[in-house]
Amino acid sequence: MPMAPIMNDMTVPATPTAPTMPTAPTASVEPAGTTPALDCRQAPNTHRRTPNTHQAPNTGDPNPAPPSLDFDAVVRTHDALSAVLPETPAWSYPLLTMAAGVDVVVKHENVQPTGAFKVRGGVALMATLSEEERSRGVVTASTGNHAQSLAWAGARWGAPVTVVVPTSAPARKISAVRALGARVIVEGETMCDSLAHAGRLAAAEGMRLVSPGDEPAIILGHATVYLELFRRHRDLGTVYVPVGSGSGAAGACLVRDALAPDCRIVGVQSSAAPAAHRAWRTGKPTSDPSRTRVAGLAVGASFALTQSILRRNLDDFILVGDDEILRAVGLMSTHAHTLTEGAGAASLAGLMADSARGSAPGGPCAVICTGGNADDGELAELAGLAGLAGQAGQAGAASLTEAA
Repeated sequence: MPMAPIMNDMTVPATPTAPTMPTAPTASVEPAGTTPALDCRQAPNTHRRTPNTHQAPNTGDPNPAPPSLDFDAVVRTHDALSAVLPETPAWSYPLLTMAAGVDVVVKHENVQPTGAFKVRGGVALMATLSEEERSRGVVTASTGNHAQSLAWAGARWGAPVTVVVPTSAPARKISAVRALGARVIVEGETMCDSLAHAGRLAAAEGMRLVSPGDEPAIILGHATVYLELFRRHRDLGTVYVPVGSGSGAAGACLVRDALAPDCRIVGVQSSAAPAAHRAWRTGKPTSDPSRTRVAGLAVGASFALTQSILRRNLDDFILVGDDEILRAVGLMSTHAHTLTEGAGAASLAGLMADSARGSAPGGPCAVICTGGNADDGELAELAGLAGLAGQAGQAGAASLTEAA
């Protein structure tokens, strides 16, 4: 039975004591006791930073400036994260390369302790908060991977975490977040509704409000995926990146510009949740209801900070259907020995849909398996797809037998 559209991921951490970490870039915070309202449709900041021109933030300032979004900041963030999260592998698979018609490298973020790349952002954000901020707690909105990333990091630092989820959030993912020690509140039909409620909770309870997309520290954390990838594979011609809020694609652009300027970065989003794509194309903040069945891509609005990077640096942006993503999930399973969630296979779906993949200059292509937290609906659809393939195979074998 097909999954219902998403309206708008699992290892429990060890003893929750914070590791000793190098100084990480400091996230943007408001003075103690104040919390800004979160508007996921706000207009982009027109005073954009110029890459590679800012000094490291002063982490001793009680009200520090946002970290510079540049390559040096990505390297500092990776140095901090490496004390907690080891580098993830990137493999090539002959069957997948044959199916794609081009050499393909798969970066495996599905092996992270929460099963998804977003734990990098949660750890990076939590490491930049002051002890006073962590003691007050943080609040955010999410349906899965972002929620687990903050819950996992919060447990390590002893920081209370509250997550607001929309009513459509999968029950298994809610249970996963609670298992990591976070408080979960179900409120709102869409992610924007949940974000608005998170803002009200932050104001009422004095918590630090965390945006899923407009947090410099989270973007820098997600950028470390691509720092590892490009350090190991300097010859890449194209990297395909799934887009929800756009933090991963923004991070990819920051690293590409420094290490592999000739490589194309291509964003991939579900055509049933195209808010970020539309904002990138029009240059305007966009709110567009999500109807995708792919929970990890079910974002109904663009985010100002990520868009300010994507509009300058993203080479192309592809929309793919949910059925194409499902087929890519199957391809990852049969051709790359990897069970992935829908969002984790979206970049492969984008590669397969990109007519320029064989003609683009440069070396191999890379896809990012951003997560392996398939929900029950995705697993059911994958099982249905496998059943159809099995029936087709049996029918083919029967016809060969009859012909013989």
